[in-house]
Amino acid sequence: MKKFVVFVFSVLVITGIVAVYFFFISPDSRKNGTTYVIPFIRNAETHQDWAVEALTSCNGAPFVMPTRGLIGYLWDDSFKIGHRHQGIDIFAGTDIGITPVYAAYDGFLSRQSDWKSTLIIRIPSDPLQPGRQIWTYYTHLADPEGNSLIAVDFPPGTTEVVVKAGTLLGYQGNFSGDPLNPVGVHLHFSIVKDNGSGKYLNELEIANTLDPSPYLGLPLNKNNRPNFPIKCETNTQ
Repeated sequence: MKKFVVFVFSVLVITGIVAVYFFFISPDSRKNGTTYVIPFIRNAETHQDWAVEALTSCNGAPFVMPTRGLIGYLWDDSFKIGHRHQGIDIFAGTDIGITPVYAAYDGFLSRQSDWKSTLIIRIPSDPLQPGRQIWTYYTHLADPEGNSLIAVDFPPGTTEVVVKAGTLLGYQGNFSGDPLNPVGVHLHFSIVKDNGSGKYLNELEIANTLDPSPYLGLPLNKNNRPNFPIKCETNTQ
């Protein structure tokens, strides 16, 4: 019995060492979004080769890139225990109100009356699964105080306005809901599932969103541990 306990303990220790290596020590594991986001925000001018270009279609994917910047945080990233990131964050490397945000695909745009920094676009037929309705979600388009940076064409209460891929939606901001704790200037973009009755599900739950990788033609799922910076291998504009 004693030998068995020692064996089990040894296995646990070895497993722990391996886990620490891969998740905290391994050079590959360190090459995550944060490794690039901080230097990009601080000195974007010297890291322009890390940025993806707006309105490009990567590797034949159906969506165009909705903005320019560094793809920093991915779908299913985690910033704290129990949190799972529902989309991707694209960091401008500029001040607020400078970097444009565009519609990634044709659809019908709405903005709830209380939305300061957010838009959602209904896509009646998913280009990757025709007949299925999906929604694209764009947020952080406001300054720290909540002053909107959304295009004037889409005031609060806007409902079902037709937009084409490439339509200007507004500009990247850093609104977080707390003026004393703004986020870095970026666009949070996600693809939200339909509830089956013509409405979008709660975007805050990752189970209600789709992996954006095939829609944008890039490895955007954190679980696949893609190499950073994430860029288009081939693109068209």
